[in-house]
Amino acid sequence: MTRIDLGNAIGTDKKVTAPAVTFKPNDTIYASVLSEGTAPAVALAVRWTFEDGQLVNEATQKIAPTGPAVTEFHIVKPDGWPAGKYQVAVAANGQSAGTVQFTVVD
Repeated sequence: MTRIDLGNAIGTDKKVTAPAVTFKPNDTIYASVLSEGTAPAVALAVRWTFEDGQLVNEATQKIAPTGPAVTEFHIVKPDGWPAGKYQVAVAANGQSAGTVQFTVVD
């Protein structure tokens, strides 16, 4: 089971402190991926896209969960995100683990 929380801040536990799906252009956008289960190795990959699928960022982290785990990914753009609709898709070992849509507004 996987849950994806988005927000503009995370705590020391890597969890989003205030989940949101609407952001300002200068926000750092965090994705906390909460997973359960155990595995010797899992490759968590995220793909951030804008509007019609334009790639914003891709990242992968290897984890070896022994129960509930939180993995943090984020994107930042110092000159500001263009307003519009975005999506972050998460995959675990190449299999879809969920997608969350979000919006940046001026």
